[in-house]
Amino acid sequence: MLNVENLKVAVGGKEILKGVNISVGDGEFHVIMGPNGSGKSTLALTIVGHPRYEVRNGRILFNGEDITDLPPDERAKRGIMLAFQHPEEVEGVRIMEFLQQVLAEVKGIDLAEAYDMIVETAKGLWFKEEDLMRYVNVGFSGGERKRFEILQALLLEPKLLILDEPDSGVDVDSLSVISRKIDELHEKGTAILLITHYGRILQHLDPSKFRVHVMKDGRIVLERGGEFVKEIEEKGFQKIFEECGCDE
Repeated sequence: MLNVENLKVAVGGKEILKGVNISVGDGEFHVIMGPNGSGKSTLALTIVGHPRYEVRNGRILFNGEDITDLPPDERAKRGIMLAFQHPEEVEGVRIMEFLQQVLAEVKGIDLAEAYDMIVETAKGLWFKEEDLMRYVNVGFSGGERKRFEILQALLLEPKLLILDEPDSGVDVDSLSVISRKIDELHEKGTAILLITHYGRILQHLDPSKFRVHVMKDGRIVLERGGEFVKEIEEKGFQKIFEECGCDE
């Protein structure tokens, strides 16, 4: 489904990605790990078409189509969604009205049907009906913001969901429900690309279901099965890099 080929990307004139290659098939689950500053979030934002990120070389293919130069809205229409690391507050826009409009535009669902769907789906993420009348992310805790990102994904059911550090700033209880809903999306057929720098959320997921890719200095330097997360947690990235010769 997704093919990233020799991707080199600069931000503000500085090259961050230095030749990234990764493929994600239909319904597959992939995890990208690595220390801070290794290029994980840059990769995510480049895939969804953030205009600040300059592709200097390589290309991004989605279902066989070259989307490297497509704007973000066209990528979203093709089924790519990003759950942000730091979701923004949107003052004056109510959650319910926002989600109703999204479902109407993307899935052709009328507003009344969308309302009922949103209320029912939100319950599974601990949002009451009155919570949906709040402004988007305004006054939200870290856990609420991340649960709201997952709510959008559950409603839209994207072909590819990119999760940028869904475990950052999240309490233990929210982490548990978020991981369950990620697994639910995957079981329904959504391909997952989950980005994190530690394995806290992965402890809630079956390691046999995903592949791990480790980034360092703008490149993917290792690819292993899900059980590799435990080794990373025990040894740390520096020791892993020394052992694989990736530190040279």
